[in-house]
Formats: sequence, structure tokens, C-alpha cells
Amino acid sequence: MKIAVITGGSSGIGRSAAISIAERGAGVILTYNAHADGAEETVATIEGNAGSAVAVPLDIGRSEDFTGFAERVNDVIRERWQRTTLDYLVNNAGFGQMSMFEDTTEELYDQFHQVILKGPYFLTQSLLPMLADGGAIVNITSNSAINTGVSAGYSAYASMKAGLAMLTRYLAKELSPRGIRANSIAPGATRTRIDHDAFDRFPEVIPPLVENTALGRLGEPDDIGKVIAALLSDECGWITGENIEVSGGLNL
Repeated sequence: MKIAVITGGSSGIGRSAAISIAERGAGVILTYNAHADGAEETVATIEGNAGSAVAVPLDIGRSEDFTGFAERVNDVIRERWQRTTLDYLVNNAGFGQMSMFEDTTEELYDQFHQVILKGPYFLTQSLLPMLADGGAIVNITSNSAINTGVSAGYSAYASMKAGLAMLTRYLAKELSPRGIRANSIAPGATRTRIDHDAFDRFPEVIPPLVENTALGRLGEPDDIGKVIAALLSDECGWITGENIEVSGGLNL
């Protein structure tokens, strides 16, 4: 059995990815921060479909906790699956918030850096000794960090996501001697809890997004989660170092 670690698995894209990966036969360790109930719902869904999953708390913005988290992961995979290694890592946990350049505070900028870029960087480093040769990493970036997705109000957020995309390429390069692949995906507008359920609070923003999306609708978590699961799999074993847009043709 393959083993996957997925950060931010209590809802949205992370939940969908966890379920999709489990459906392909992998055991799943999913993390949560403030939404323990959501994480347990994800676990219950996976186990209700004859899968195997464990939820573990993690604040991706606290890199000082990563050593302890890695030890916890080691204990879980030994006790639950009688393994000493894991096969897949999905760096999904994060947050989004609109802030115009002139209004962005240093505090918010630092939060974006801690969670979106520094967190995945050092969490991956902490788990790397456990990542099996031939394994795979998927980082979740954003359509806002590529040329076709630039939109006012996301200068800090998108800068960190762009950094994560570049980190992905370096991971692909430096981990290739071990056969470890690293890719990232760049979702477009997707109906998640991002920016405190922004789509529920501001439904008026949805029609313009739909109008500018070639496939004519807002993205759903399963649109992204299924791609993550596929990209981890052996079916995509000849793909590494890529940042793949998954947006339904936003601004096409």
C-alpha cells in the first residue's frame, strides 16, 4: 500500500485530494489546523469507502513544530500500515486574502510567506528522509501566479505561490537522483473556503469569473483533487518539474 501525507485535508481541495488518493488504494495522513471536525469527516468518508486514513493536527505556519510532526507521521505509518516510509506528499494547506499592494501590511505579507512558501519548504525538508525513492510531491500553487491569471489585489499571495512553483522545479531537479518527482498545479477560481468563504459572501463575483472561463462554470474541489491524485500516480510517472494550470480555461 502506498502512503500519502496531505496538508489541509479538512475541506475543499485537500479533502477532495485525500478522498481521490484513497480511492486509488493509498493510505492517507491528512492534516488540519482549526477544523478538526472537517478532518474527521474526511477520514469517515474515506473509511466508509473501505479506505484507510488518519487525521493529524498541524499548523503549517509554525515550522518549529515540523520535527515533532515528522515524528508523529513516523509513528502513524509504523502503527497503522507497518511501513517506515511514505510515498506521496501534497503541500495543499494555505489561505487566501485579497489585499491591494498599497494596503498590504508587513504582517499580512509575513503570514503569506510563513504559510504558503516557508511552510511547504521546510515541511518537505522535514519529511524528506521518510519519502521513499520513486515517490512524488505535488504542491498547490495558483492561477494568480501565472501570466494569464494576474488580477489586482493578490500581489503578496501570488508572489508566494510563484515562489512555490519555482521551489517545485528545484525539488524536481535536486530529488531526481532518487527518482522522486515534483510537480505543482495552479487552480483557477474554485469553490472552497478560501478568504473566509468569499464566494458565499460575495456571490456577485461569480458570474464574471464564469464568463471568463472557457468551460463555463466555477471550479469545484473535485476538479482539482482528481488531478492531484492522477499526478501522483504512476500514470504520470514521466512528468516532473511542471506547474500545470487546472482552471477550466480561465481567461483563455
